[in-house]
Amino acid sequence: MLSPASAATIRATLPAVGAAIGDITERFYDRLFTAHPELLRDLFNRGNQAAGTQRQALAGAIAAFATGLVEHPEQRPDAMLERIAHKHASLGVTPGQYEVVHTHLFAAIVEVLGDAVTEEVAAAWDEVYWLMANGLIAIEARLYAQHGVLLGDTWRPWVVTERTQETADVVTFRLRPADGGPLPTARAGQYVSVRVPLEDGARQIRQYSLSGAPGKETRTITVKRDGEVSAHLHDHVREGDRLDVSAPYGDLVLPDTRTPLLLASAGIGVTPMLAMLDHLAETDYAAPVTVVHGDRSPADHALRTEQRALAGKLTDSAVHFWYENTEDAEQGDRAGLVDLADVALPEGVQAYLCGPLPFMRAVRTQLLERGVPAAAIHYEVFGPDLWLATA
Repeated sequence: MLSPASAATIRATLPAVGAAIGDITERFYDRLFTAHPELLRDLFNRGNQAAGTQRQALAGAIAAFATGLVEHPEQRPDAMLERIAHKHASLGVTPGQYEVVHTHLFAAIVEVLGDAVTEEVAAAWDEVYWLMANGLIAIEARLYAQHGVLLGDTWRPWVVTERTQETADVVTFRLRPADGGPLPTARAGQYVSVRVPLEDGARQIRQYSLSGAPGKETRTITVKRDGEVSAHLHDHVREGDRLDVSAPYGDLVLPDTRTPLLLASAGIGVTPMLAMLDHLAETDYAAPVTVVHGDRSPADHALRTEQRALAGKLTDSAVHFWYENTEDAEQGDRAGLVDLADVALPEGVQAYLCGPLPFMRAVRTQLLERGVPAAAIHYEVFGPDLWLATA
């Protein structure tokens, strides 16, 4: 863990670095993409870069990691590293790229903080960086090994076997490996990366949750039109086309024990919850399962019929849907935003959340107020994990 001398330096400089971390990460990305334009073209999400969300996420991760090291010197924030490593592995990040990041990140720190970066300060933050980087490299190596993925060999061609229009702006694609080989091992709740060639020559990557149980003969992803990769899939990909797809990754997975579950989603966040429901139905899950979903309207609620049907296959389940516009709602559906005030929560429930950040923050607050421990609340963020940056 962090050496005592470095811990003291980090504790003393963390407020100043924290205050400037936004400027540091902005300068870092400017330097990185100037030196390596191919990274923005073929690895980093251009939409997130333009919106600034990736910079916020990086700043939050660095600050959270450093804070954890000084506040809990006896342990490394492995839960945070695990989440980041899954994202990195789905993109094919390699150990050598951490050297590149180190070069430009520390140059940015010096540019922003100037003379405040003494030799002692630089050494302490260097130690923090490599504790984080080496932790990520080790986890990513384990993830690659689990899937038999060699460095630089992230992508496998898959064929679209079926395309289904779920709503006006949501499409489901069923996929199978183009080489006819076995499907890689997956767990309900995980996601895959999809890489597509765009008209300007870029090969952009996005992650999509698997929306069906991993035991199927094909894999499904359900894509909302949101950003250039999703628009490409909607506009250009049809049955018989090929896609570059990664092995499945992600740490939002169901527990091995049969405990009461709450599966709460909003919008396209329904996708990992549907995979979980599908898996629970296939495995005859007997513990109580509470299904919660919020959406703009029933017409916007992708996979609504499947969600209700899968819950109906379980021994002990309850379904609660909320809609801001209740036209075409069914009996029992509710108006407005998700409100758990009168939803029964069994003792020992494990909660799984996926949807927009405001939705997840609201549901998490309600659960904490109902006495659900923070450790029992799990979540998935589509895109950069801004929860780290703002929590």
